[in-house]
Amino acid sequence: MAKHKGRAWHSRLLAAALGVTAMAAATSVWTAQADPGQGGAQARVSAPDAQPQVTKVAADIAHASDRGAQGVNITIDDGPDPVWTPQVLRLLKDSGVKATFCMVGTQAEAYPDLVKQVVADGHRLCDHTVSHDTAMDGKSEAYQSQQILDAERMITKASGGVRPQYYRAPGGAFTPYSRQLAASRGMRPLGWNVDTKDFEHPGVDTMVATVKSEISNGPTILFHDAGGDRAQTLAALREVLPWLKEQGYSFGFPVR
Repeated sequence: MAKHKGRAWHSRLLAAALGVTAMAAATSVWTAQADPGQGGAQARVSAPDAQPQVTKVAADIAHASDRGAQGVNITIDDGPDPVWTPQVLRLLKDSGVKATFCMVGTQAEAYPDLVKQVVADGHRLCDHTVSHDTAMDGKSEAYQSQQILDAERMITKASGGVRPQYYRAPGGAFTPYSRQLAASRGMRPLGWNVDTKDFEHPGVDTMVATVKSEISNGPTILFHDAGGDRAQTLAALREVLPWLKEQGYSFGFPVR
């Protein structure tokens, strides 16, 4: 999500994350495994005695769609949330649209059934760090590692074994180190082209107008399913999704 100031919700997330064990990468063992039932290759946790088999991806920030020039990527940040995520999932299912959910580690840990539902519906997972610290690009590499790798572990555990395929830095706070680290874990750094600013509750008409005027900038659109009242987000999605279809766009996933 884009950077915003004065959010008590983010402070609560940071406080909740203080109890998370740092540097979990050394104790987590993974393997890449194709899962045709999830609309693409997903990676599942391996048996404890297996060796790590993670396929490194590109470290540059992805914006393009796997559907090509007429593709659109719907991305949903900061959840899962017990009130809003089920409503977003229902709307996406009714619209026949797949999306990428960028999940905060503590939220995934708190609501594993919702993480599993996201996967079951054919959407993809994205690591959005443990505590959504938008200033993490100014902090140590050890801190960045903890935020990224612990969130990877938490999301994977909550999903029942499906690993995130992307990494989105909170507020776009990427660093060369964090991008390389995520890529080494098979998570493509993920940016956005259209920021609906739904976190600021600008009004449904404004959000819809933003998508219509800025989709020419690129295919990846940013929405949220947590952090407050997301009624405007749902209403905007109800207008935006059919409009995009009418314009000849198809819905895909960010390139990997």
